[in-house]
Amino acid sequence: MEQIHSDVFMIDTMLGGRPGITGAYLFTGDQPAIVDTGAETSADTVDAALASAGIGPGDLAWIVLTHVHLDHCGAAGILAERYPSATVVTHRRGAPHLVEPDRLVAGTEDIYGPFFSLYGGLQAIPEGRVIAAEDGHEVPIGPGRTLKLLDTPGHAPHHSVVLDEGSGTLVAGDAVGSRLEGSGLFPAYPPPRVDIAAIRASLERISSLDVQTLCLAHIGTVDDVDADLARSDEQARIYADAGMAAAQGGAEHADMAFALEEALPLVPNVGDDHAAVLWRVLGWERNNAMGVLGWARHEMKKAAVQD
Repeated sequence: MEQIHSDVFMIDTMLGGRPGITGAYLFTGDQPAIVDTGAETSADTVDAALASAGIGPGDLAWIVLTHVHLDHCGAAGILAERYPSATVVTHRRGAPHLVEPDRLVAGTEDIYGPFFSLYGGLQAIPEGRVIAAEDGHEVPIGPGRTLKLLDTPGHAPHHSVVLDEGSGTLVAGDAVGSRLEGSGLFPAYPPPRVDIAAIRASLERISSLDVQTLCLAHIGTVDDVDADLARSDEQARIYADAGMAAAQGGAEHADMAFALEEALPLVPNVGDDHAAVLWRVLGWERNNAMGVLGWARHEMKKAAVQD
């Protein structure tokens, strides 16, 4: 576990048994909270980290999820069972999938194919233990201290960032992109599609906040918050321009992957050979191409209807 502040810690969830890919964030105090849980395959790793922090089965008060993609929420069902005092909080549009996860799990398996085994599924959580959060929902973690969920759609329509105003710490989930351990920032745009305009609007919202420490799900803290937010917005613009041009030219998935790589090459932007290989092993380049292709086709259909 890595200490971020006196009472904020990052847990490396060891996705696929590898370090430096996905993190969960523990806020200790009177009502301890974990923000994101990692995948179902990471449940034992996260459980052991909580135990090492002195968080017993009756101590964890909150499981807060930035969104319900399985690399962020998959372990939530198992942890909710092991920590029976914890209430699970996520965006109102994502909450139903925690109660009835079959459709989410089946859809993810269909899209990710052979990569699905990295993540596992999601155990259902009783409805009475799930809060469907509206924008601005506050989770109390101590006297005069809360975690605030703020709507930041784009990566997913049910995405929130989680702000601890007391320390100025923002857990960004996937709203800002990914920095695998030792690497530079790069977009994380999942299939079947993203909303690039919403991504850029969410980045603008984050920029308006008083963020002292920015924590990425993939993975760790950011040294220069303003620079990373600006870089993420620029990368979104590049992907939008290249992706739309490719789609208008009739691109299929392989063509889109080529167009995105030409516009925003992985290796020089990630800046670390090991991290670049890991991106490809995880299939995240493939995900970006699928997500941008889905977005571009959706935008083209909207424009055709308006005409």
